[in-house]
Order: sequence, then structure tokens, then C-alpha cells
Amino acid sequence: MNIPTLLRSFAPHRSPAPFAERLRSGFAGGLGIFLLAWALHLLPQPELPLLLLGSMAASAVLLYAVPHSPLAQPWNLIGGHLISALAGWLTISFVHDPLAAAGLAVGCAIFLMYVLDCLHPPGAATALTLVLGATQFLQMGAGWTLTIVGANAFLSLLLALTINNALPRRHYPQAPAAPAPPPPAIRVLPEQQDIEWALAQEDSMLDISAEDLTGLYNAAQRRAQFRFEAATRKG
Repeated sequence: MNIPTLLRSFAPHRSPAPFAERLRSGFAGGLGIFLLAWALHLLPQPELPLLLLGSMAASAVLLYAVPHSPLAQPWNLIGGHLISALAGWLTISFVHDPLAAAGLAVGCAIFLMYVLDCLHPPGAATALTLVLGATQFLQMGAGWTLTIVGANAFLSLLLALTINNALPRRHYPQAPAAPAPPPPAIRVLPEQQDIEWALAQEDSMLDISAEDLTGLYNAAQRRAQFRFEAATRKG
């Protein structure tokens, strides 16, 4: 890549979204986080608090700015946060150096999200959050830590389902795209030299010449073409 091309790659990538859609995304994201914080505050909290995770703000960008993205779909949201939380918890349980734990937790979270088809970038932030608050989360225990992450993720999903589908031109979630059909095989018709080669491979003597066999093949091909065209006209 030459220098001018490299410099141009730093320019903003303009979004085609109209101003009204950008305004709706900002409003929906702000409303979603407000309602999430409110719901977490109202839920029963017997001994330990249900914390609002900062990674949910990153999820809000996907859920409300690009809700049709594969990264914003329900399995990616729920699975991405929970599997990343598990990666983070296991890391802080066995690795006590914070620098090594940060890299290991995020790396494992990305790998596991890829393996389980639930890639959700904010999930890596959840794993890092557990590392940064290792002392607090270790005191809470694995069960309550996963409860906090699960509550954040499931409430975010319910809010995304409600808010997105109340907005115009939005349908959330999106069904997975159907696999593309395989490309049609390229048919290569045999020529006389191919027929001569095939005849030469036969162990038994065939009482027919290559020219006669080529003529029969061409006649059959013309007949098949005529039959196909006739059926097409009728259809």
C-alpha cells in the first residue's frame, strides 16, 4: 500500500444513514441504557448489587445503531457476554498478574465467541471488566457474577426487542441468512477426440466407429435440446 492510499484510509467512512435514522439510533440507545439501569435498580438484590456493566453501552451501539448486523443478534448478545464472562472469571481465578490476565481473558473470550458462533465485540469488554474489578468479582463469587452479566444481557435483549420493533423500518431480530446455493457446474461437452480416447480404454471390442458414435451423441444432444425447448414453451 502506497503512502497516499494509506493516508486516505484514515479518512472517515461516511454512513449512508439519513439524519432521522441517526437521531432515532441515538434516542433508542440512550433510552435502552436508561431503562436497563432502572430495571437493574428495581430488581430484587438480596445481598449483593446488580451492577450496570459498562460493556452494555457498547452493546447498545450494535443493538440500536446497526440492529440488522449479525453481531447484534440475540445469540451473539447473550452468548457473547456470558461466554466472555466465563472466560474472564476463569482467568482471574488462576492468573493473578493483571497485565497477563487482561490479555488472556480477552483472547480467550474472542476465541470462544468464534467457536460458538456468538461473536459480539462488547463481550470482550465484559471479560476485561472482570479482570479490572477482579477483587470485587472474586468476592461476589462465580454464581453472582454470572447472574449480573446474565441480567444485563437478557434485559438488554428484551429492551432491544421492544424499542427496535417500535421504530419505523426496523425489524429485530434478523433470521440467519440462508446459505447460498452452490454455483451450477460447468458442463463441458465431449468432442470426437474425447470419444476416441474413451473407446481406446475399452478392453472389449466395440463394433462402432468413433465417427458413428459422435454422430449418435450429437443426434441425442439435439433431441434433448428440442425436448427442453418444447417443455419450456409449454410452461
